Amino acid sequence: MIPRFPSPVLNTATESMKIWPTLVCCLLIFGLASTYPTLAQTTADSPATESTIEEDTQGPASTVGVEPTAADDQIESRLQEIMEATEWFESPEVRVDNGVVFLSGRTPSDEHRKWAGNLARSTQDVTAVVNRIEIAPKSFWDFSGAYAELRELGREAVQSLPSLIAALLMLLATWVLARLVGALASSIVTRRVPNRLLRQVVMRAITIPILILGVYLALRVSGLTRLAATVLGGTGLLGIILGIAFRDIAENFLASLLLSLQSPYRVGDLIIVNGYEGIVQSVTTRGTQLMTLDGNHVQIPNSTIYKSVITNKTSNPNLRLNFVVGIDYEDSATTAQQVVFDVLKRHEAVLNTPEPLILVEELAASTVNLRVYFWIDGHQNSPLKVRSSVMRLTKQALTEEGLTLPDEAREVIFPRGVPVVMQEQPPIVDESKQRPAESNQQVSRGEGSLASESVELEQQAKESRPMTDGENLLED
Repeated sequence: MIPRFPSPVLNTATESMKIWPTLVCCLLIFGLASTYPTLAQTTADSPATESTIEEDTQGPASTVGVEPTAADDQIESRLQEIMEATEWFESPEVRVDNGVVFLSGRTPSDEHRKWAGNLARSTQDVTAVVNRIEIAPKSFWDFSGAYAELRELGREAVQSLPSLIAALLMLLATWVLARLVGALASSIVTRRVPNRLLRQVVMRAITIPILILGVYLALRVSGLTRLAATVLGGTGLLGIILGIAFRDIAENFLASLLLSLQSPYRVGDLIIVNGYEGIVQSVTTRGTQLMTLDGNHVQIPNSTIYKSVITNKTSNPNLRLNFVVGIDYEDSATTAQQVVFDVLKRHEAVLNTPEPLILVEELAASTVNLRVYFWIDGHQNSPLKVRSSVMRLTKQALTEEGLTLPDEAREVIFPRGVPVVMQEQPPIVDESKQRPAESNQQVSRGEGSLASESVELEQQAKESRPMTDGENLLED
């Protein structure tokens, strides 16, 4: 008996026609169309690759009988029917001569060609097989391979649905667990850590490892063990890479954390840092925003502030001011010191403790310089206004006491000399042009009030537009 062989499951031409509308086929068409001239040139240069014509002669599988029981036409018709039934061959033709089978036709697969040869060899009373079946070259528009891959991907996707659902449930459970742990940790950390930024860092340090562990377990459940190991190993490597790439940003963030913990200044403090003087408006993870005494906004990176010298003029409400006044060499320095001391004692903005000091600082070319030290309340009074008021009253008191305030000596050289002409009578002095009398008021109209401008500056800061929209780390 001649064995029957199963027919193919799906026709290749039919498979190709079913996938034309897909987007993947369109992309492949454009790609193949762009490479068509090169392929055409290669085909012209190598005509042997157009089709494979190979004559395969196979001997008998066993001893050849002298008197065969099956006629040549029976063998020929049987093999012809089987090859046509498979639909694997194009124009199949079988010819039998004295038990020798000659096979011809075309097939797209070398496996089908070998299958036909084995079929003929296993047929009764076949002495030899000459296989002349050609391997047909694949068409440019044959998408059967792509369709088979897509079908395989679809089959694998359907098979992996249970694992995918389990992984999603694992991720959901991890997210819920991270939220619960975060809420519990927040209630504990809030009572013990007053700083807002530090609380955020602690919360992330607790929840992020839980999320990473959940992703790892989800990948293990879905069968992606290697990817899960890569996630664990790549997390540390990614941290190192990001730390190197964003070194300045990381440095600025750490400086923000340290500044918020140490709190060298607060909102509303007048500070001097990196050559800038202003009132602190806010501190974000980006930098510290100041409003200068001129009303300008300045933002300084926190990393720069942390590495710089900070002068806080508000942390201590008392400020010491000073100025220099010069008297004539013929005047009494002791008398001048007493006069200035009385002025400071009478001034309402000058503090009695610490006591004011009037010290001889320098014996200059034409004056004896006295440096005056006194303290004020910087929260209540303006340093600029008080200093102006004290200097004005000191000058008036020294003048009224008859002390001279000479200017700096200047030496003028006249190379050709200066002619001197003697007048017969002294010049007439216009007595109507006398110096105006000085006011004894502690505050002049130009100085306004002695109150500090901090309240007005804070009001301006509230009405101004902030430079950044970040969260103020100094606010609890």
